[in-house]
Amino acid sequence: MALSKLLSIVVLLSVIAGIVQAQELTREYVIDERGRERAFSRAVATTGGKIVWLAGQTTTVDANGNSLAGDFEGQAREIFRILDERLADFGGSLADIVTMTVYIGDTRYGDQFVEIRKEHFDNDQFPSSALITVVGFARPEILLEIKAIAVVDAE
Repeated sequence: MALSKLLSIVVLLSVIAGIVQAQELTREYVIDERGRERAFSRAVATTGGKIVWLAGQTTTVDANGNSLAGDFEGQAREIFRILDERLADFGGSLADIVTMTVYIGDTRYGDQFVEIRKEHFDNDQFPSSALITVVGFARPEILLEIKAIAVVDAE
């Protein structure tokens, strides 16, 4: 008797999981003037899709192996390239990021980072975000780290 109830529950959960995966992916962005200026949404709501949790990404070299030590813009652009590449493994892109946490080692990089982020997101569809200044990273040549969560189409 207990086994049949357990099997019934497993079947029900499988059906529910199938329904959730079958939902069309939608995103809703809450943005205001300050969000537009700083390239972030106050909130992002999603339905459907597959959640992709991206580990914090740093880099001190570009795709060709050239050093990016001390080059904030170069590191930021390369990190966005790497995140985009990782999301492509799941059929996604940077546009699928719904939230990010950005760690910078110097507050003077904040405005520069915002301008670079603006280049990667269109039509006021910015991820929600936190921009945090930290004392240091695992290696002294690292100037920033980006950790993100994306929701990609489940198909």
